[in-house]
Amino acid sequence: MMWSSPAEFFAMGGYALYVWSSFGVCALILILEPLAIHIRRKAIVQRLQREIRAEKFDQEGMK
Repeated sequence: MMWSSPAEFFAMGGYALYVWSSFGVCALILILEPLAIHIRRKAIVQRLQREIRAEKFDQEGMK
């Protein structure tokens, strides 16, 4: 498609709401997904560290 003005480009032939909301949702997901992964990874690492400490404590208590 060829646009003769920036206004026509942003109007997207009458489909601006659909097009720009799709871009917005995609951008939001691309930002939030790495953050969510980081938070989940941090929680998993903390849980594993607690389990390791508990296991060491149990082994020391048996001696």
